[in-house]
Amino acid sequence: MNAEHGSILVVDDTPANVAVLFDTLANAGFDVRVARNGVAALRQIVHEAPDLVLLDVMMPELDGYETCRRLRAVASTRHLPVIFMTALSDTADKVKGFEAGATDFVTKPFQAEEVLARVKTQLALRALQQDLEQEVAFRRAAETKLMEANADLEKRVDERTAELRTALADLEKLKNRLQNEVVYLRQEISTSHNFGEIVGQSPTLAETMTQVAQVAPTDSTVLVTGESGTGKELVARAVHQHSRRKAFPLIKVNCGAIAPNLVESELFGHEKGAFTGAMKQRQGRFELAHQGTLLLDEVGELPAETQIKLLRVLQEREFERVGGSETIRVDVRLIAATNRDLLKEVEAGRFRRDLYYRLNVFPVELPPLRERTGDIDLLAHHFVQLHARRLGKRLKQIEANALEALRAYPWPGNIREMQNVLERAAIVARGDTLRESDLALPSAEATGPMPDSLDQLEVMEREILQRALRRCRWQVGGRGGAADLLNRPASTIRDRIKKLGLERPV
Repeated sequence: MNAEHGSILVVDDTPANVAVLFDTLANAGFDVRVARNGVAALRQIVHEAPDLVLLDVMMPELDGYETCRRLRAVASTRHLPVIFMTALSDTADKVKGFEAGATDFVTKPFQAEEVLARVKTQLALRALQQDLEQEVAFRRAAETKLMEANADLEKRVDERTAELRTALADLEKLKNRLQNEVVYLRQEISTSHNFGEIVGQSPTLAETMTQVAQVAPTDSTVLVTGESGTGKELVARAVHQHSRRKAFPLIKVNCGAIAPNLVESELFGHEKGAFTGAMKQRQGRFELAHQGTLLLDEVGELPAETQIKLLRVLQEREFERVGGSETIRVDVRLIAATNRDLLKEVEAGRFRRDLYYRLNVFPVELPPLRERTGDIDLLAHHFVQLHARRLGKRLKQIEANALEALRAYPWPGNIREMQNVLERAAIVARGDTLRESDLALPSAEATGPMPDSLDQLEVMEREILQRALRRCRWQVGGRGGAADLLNRPASTIRDRIKKLGLERPV
């Protein structure tokens, strides 16, 4: 507001005073309005407030003091500059005026210079006050916006922090999973017997591979059956490699090689302190196989309690770690393998019927090697070349007598036994030809005559079991163990060892 150009309301009941003030103020460029008394002044101010009021103290009806009090009682005129006009010079009167709300005094008779000076001063002060009020309002608005922006920023920071914590937790889970996968794969590399690709052209094997090609692209559960050493794991790998899950791991669990009290921990993992020796949290094989494939080898060896939990995982795709309460959901394709007749196990009460039907969605039965003798030559050449490369030997051929001996042998241990026999033969072979003399096939005499009494049968069982344990260095379960060699469940072999009183030599 320009101090020299504003509106001024003169409130006075004396025409002479009004005339002097009107001329003085109008000549100075002010817009001057007049009211005869306090009542008229208040009515004008309600319709249009001036920038300043020159208010006479002594007036009829409503004096200046009461008029000023009423102006101060209304929010819109509370800060309106009011200059009292009075002929009184007593200090008490001035104190009374300031108490009523006056901002200044001008004494009658008027001096034009004094009136203008006081008017301009009050208008300037009012202008400064309004600027200050606007600045305060602006700063408050800015502070409010700043506080809102700060609150919004804090909210976004909290949300982002929560997102990052969640991402970090997911990353930590992924890191743990990858570390466990690395440990698992290293174990697989160190213990795996690599049979190479599935080799053979026999009609029975061709039918099996047709079944593999049919089921591989699906997510259906596969039950691979067959004697030990027939290549059930190779079939499982072929199913996995031709599935949509091939970019994710194939995780294998040998159920017969795990102590019964540790099977659940192996499959489902455990929390720290879940049992003696559980020093830290551990992911189970189901978690490691998430989005991939889980192979349960020797599934017929699972304890009854674990069978129940396995059934739940197959039905609901979720489980809890041993000692934990968090429910973990997984997306896993299951392949089960066994050398047992599970249906007979069901009838004997050793295997759950409902679990059997869950596993037996798509059965694939592998023929024993004695039923696919047409593949023996192919397998023999394949294994000889495989071992020759590994041993750094230059074996190029197998003599006819050796092939004939291989075809004539019944191969109770199937392909795995054949690989072991040919590995030994490759080691002892001289020159570039593997001969019949290089083979160490068991002879008919090694089997001995049929026993004619239970005592002789027990003696033979003891000798066979001791021979197998010595050959396997007293390893019972797992690949290459005595149970695997004798094509019997690991639990059965352990029972026979205990019953026959066999002890490992010191």
